[in-house]
Amino acid sequence: MSGAAMTKITHEHLARSAIVYIRQSTPQQVAHNLESKRRQYGLVKRGRQLGWDDVQVIDDDLGRTGDGRAARPGFEKLLAAICDGRVGAVLSIEASRLARNGRDWHTLLEFCGVVDTLIVDEDGIYDPRLPNDRGTMSEMELSILRQRAGEARKQKARRGELFANVAIGYVKTDDDRIEKEPDRRVQEAVALVFQKFTELQSARQVYLWMMQERILLPAVTYIAGKRSIEWKTPSYRTVYHILTNPVYSGAYAFGRRSVEVKIQNGRKRTVRNKLRHWKDWKVLIKDHHEGYITWEEFERNQLLLADNTNRRSNMGRGSVRQGEALLAGLFRCARCGKKLQVYYSGNSPKQRYVCPGPNNDTFGDKCISFGGLQSDRAVAQEILDRLQPLGIEAALAAIDDYGKAQSAKMRQLENALEQARFEAPRAHRQYD
Repeated sequence: MSGAAMTKITHEHLARSAIVYIRQSTPQQVAHNLESKRRQYGLVKRGRQLGWDDVQVIDDDLGRTGDGRAARPGFEKLLAAICDGRVGAVLSIEASRLARNGRDWHTLLEFCGVVDTLIVDEDGIYDPRLPNDRGTMSEMELSILRQRAGEARKQKARRGELFANVAIGYVKTDDDRIEKEPDRRVQEAVALVFQKFTELQSARQVYLWMMQERILLPAVTYIAGKRSIEWKTPSYRTVYHILTNPVYSGAYAFGRRSVEVKIQNGRKRTVRNKLRHWKDWKVLIKDHHEGYITWEEFERNQLLLADNTNRRSNMGRGSVRQGEALLAGLFRCARCGKKLQVYYSGNSPKQRYVCPGPNNDTFGDKCISFGGLQSDRAVAQEILDRLQPLGIEAALAAIDDYGKAQSAKMRQLENALEQARFEAPRAHRQYD
């Protein structure tokens, strides 16, 4: 303890009593957080070391929250003793033990300042009459509350029990778990997204197929606080979110994005940056709950989605591009390794494959450039020659794929019809 802090204790303070105020928020904390209780009762020894002979303990508020909603007889007893001028110092291990709401906290500071009562914790001695000490205690209280709230969230996340929102296809149970949505139509709609992605290998193609077939996807809505399922036309963002959310692989994830705090226009702004690699997530618990796919399938899907991305990585494959050219996005320059671009000219489908060079200089020298019609014909003929012996098998496979697609569509329509048949009589009964 520094000499400056010790000089705040006067003979007038020592002539009065020192009170150790002890509080824990819930009966569970009283029963299980024994170390916190020991630390608080240990302040009796600290009070005597600081020079007080009369050190009293008020522990009437064990198991009572300090947020101002519950009665605290111990805190009322403490304020009464302070107002009577019988207290030279109040000892607590941290400011939030005394009060966790602004009204009680500022009332305590005012009373202590009026009757010259010190506030003592494990780190220092504070005089509420001094502006510096008063400001320090207020800032300390805010800092402690933020720290404890943040740490509580992290602890809950480490246990896999923190859910800001529950992804569609899952529901949260009363004991902080998640399980699959009991609605069979919802389950099969989510599973269909993964089935089509396995078949089409592209999130955009899955979205286009669903739009073409008029397949609806579920969305959660809240009406007067009550959760309900609403069926909507799918958006690309919804499809992409389902494919990239690890919750569907049975995994619990927390801290998938990095957070950066910036000062912009004199104000603090929190920016959530791009997704981290799954190895850098703060919390990852595999086999946390029942998934729609396996973790291995999730990893494979993320690699495929990353490989489909155009213009982000020169080494990525990229998704299929529009246009007449058969080999768009597949050719690479033998000199610099860049993908060849396709240029079209005239009304007829004439195209050229062009490498813009290592510096992407549109007007500079090109690494390589050649006509596309002849190369496309040569590759197409080679593919047909290779597939000709397998023509019947390929045709049967195509018919089978088409049948599966139609079956999936029919299944969704049957689920929608079954749900409508169930809800119509119920709505009629409620109307009556």
